[in-house]
Amino acid sequence: MTPADEGSERGWATWPNAVTAVRLFAIPVYLYLVLATNHRAIAAWLLGVLGASDWVDGYLARRLHQVSALGKVLDPTADRILVVSGLVSVAVVGAVPWWFAGVTLAREVIVSGVTLVIAARGARRIDVLWWGKVSTFALMTTFPLFLLCSNPHHVALAGWQRDGRVAGYVVGGVGLALAWVVAAGYVGPARRALAEGRAARASRVV
Repeated sequence: MTPADEGSERGWATWPNAVTAVRLFAIPVYLYLVLATNHRAIAAWLLGVLGASDWVDGYLARRLHQVSALGKVLDPTADRILVVSGLVSVAVVGAVPWWFAGVTLAREVIVSGVTLVIAARGARRIDVLWWGKVSTFALMTTFPLFLLCSNPHHVALAGWQRDGRVAGYVVGGVGLALAWVVAAGYVGPARRALAEGRAARASRVV
């Protein structure tokens, strides 16, 4: 049994899953700050920390040999929830154009929908692509930046805020383009996962 297999036997009670759970529980706190208070800067920093900490649970899983079946599902689920919560909330408060949020959201809906459909049809779980993590990190850098470089009172932006918005469009554009490329890259693995899942299920029936 490999260390990873040994970690999988531990079930849900692992440090990586605890980190992921903290990130999930912090999302409502962020939503409250950005939607119900005037603490936009605090909300932006919290969203940035949540996005930047995406790598922590995966690192701990490998470092502590605590890879678990739950973690493999929970980690990407937390990423999707965080991305959708971030982009919708930032668009709602007018800090990012709706077209940018819409294109990003469409990608998330398509990938999540396809994942659920093939899972329901017996596909094995698909491992997250490394470039998918990079695109998620880029987008989760963009949304806090847009939020921080916006003004709820519609007054003129400071120079650093204008520069920040330009940087947000550059990083966000790269992250969004990469996200769609990664989505296309999942087609092959999805087909293989579906075929292997069906074959494994057929062999158990026989």
